[in-house]
Amino acid sequence: MVPRANRPLWKIARFLIFSPHTNNDREIGTVLKSLFENKKGKKGPSPNPLERKRFMKEKLEEIKTKGLEKIKNVKTIAELEEVRKELTGKKSELSEVLKSMKDLSVEEKKTIGMMATEIKNTFLSNLQQKDEEIIASMSVLDEPIDLTIPGKKVSGGALHPITQMKHDLNDAFLSLGFEVYSEDDISSEKYAFDNLNFAKNHPARQSMDTYWLEGTEDKEGAERLCLRPHLTGGSVRYLLKHGAPARFVYPGEVYRNETTDARHERAFFQYEALIVDKDISFSSGMVMIQTILEKVFGRTIKTRMREGFFPFTEPGYEIDMECLVCGGKGCKVCNHNGWIEVMPGGVIHPNVLKSAGLDPDIWTGFYINIGLDRLVMMRYGVDDVRLFHSGDLRFLKQFK
Repeated sequence: MVPRANRPLWKIARFLIFSPHTNNDREIGTVLKSLFENKKGKKGPSPNPLERKRFMKEKLEEIKTKGLEKIKNVKTIAELEEVRKELTGKKSELSEVLKSMKDLSVEEKKTIGMMATEIKNTFLSNLQQKDEEIIASMSVLDEPIDLTIPGKKVSGGALHPITQMKHDLNDAFLSLGFEVYSEDDISSEKYAFDNLNFAKNHPARQSMDTYWLEGTEDKEGAERLCLRPHLTGGSVRYLLKHGAPARFVYPGEVYRNETTDARHERAFFQYEALIVDKDISFSSGMVMIQTILEKVFGRTIKTRMREGFFPFTEPGYEIDMECLVCGGKGCKVCNHNGWIEVMPGGVIHPNVLKSAGLDPDIWTGFYINIGLDRLVMMRYGVDDVRLFHSGDLRFLKQFK
């Protein structure tokens, strides 16, 4: 079947393009070329803009109808992606129509362009809707569930024993009116040493003890940065911000370049408590320590105090508790003497109070620094602190 010669060119073109009876690409090309050439054979706008505009509109409508039908018949995500490329890709029919707009007039470009954009948006909207329909209809199972088969036991998680101990201590101190404070793991020479009355040549300032951040080793004070070797520097930072009186605790991880063994790790947890007021007695600090231990362990714990030296305390002391791993009989954890150090502390040194902007003639304070890891060892009778940092689930599952 061949279209009559007296039909408009746009109708002939439409017939040749969409008719299932023709595959003559040369004939189609000739007709399309005629639509975009003038009577003298020069390229340019068609002498009949109405026919050209009508042809392109019908072409776009045909693309839209066929495209929506293809989207409707898609069954899988893979098919949908293929249709997406076919309808909206760079080589799609819609893109070809848009490319042919270069020879149109400004008014025609505006009309046809708006129509093409509207069709593309329609495609995208329908593709998205189809995508959601396919996903909603998909099953996560390859086959139906047999509800009579016993299910697999779900293993629930639990807090790490060190984290649980921290929460228990928080609860105990909060009940005594303390505030919980925290700060960054990165500190500076100023807060880790200078403000705490450490001598300039103190061995703790050396890289053999402290992890200094690369690029700051040659600097001083606040510009020389390190991983905090203890929590005590946070006390000055807190007091500078909040002033006195103060009653707060601050748990956190600290870092020291030291040899690991059953009682020592390079990264471990501490729990520091501080009271600053105008009238704090040494005996009141001891009562607080005994109260906290009873709350944590649920019973009276034997403790002893011995003299200790720390640059930031005057006087300083060491609090030991009876080793609960061996019951005070002696083991490798307590160096076979029945006692283990769990919390050094003392009265705040006047120079530290001055660094915090407080007058030592008016204010005084009381420190305790709890070795959180060791306290957990005592609670559960574990003889090697490294087990808590091993990440071994066989070990950690015991504490659920």
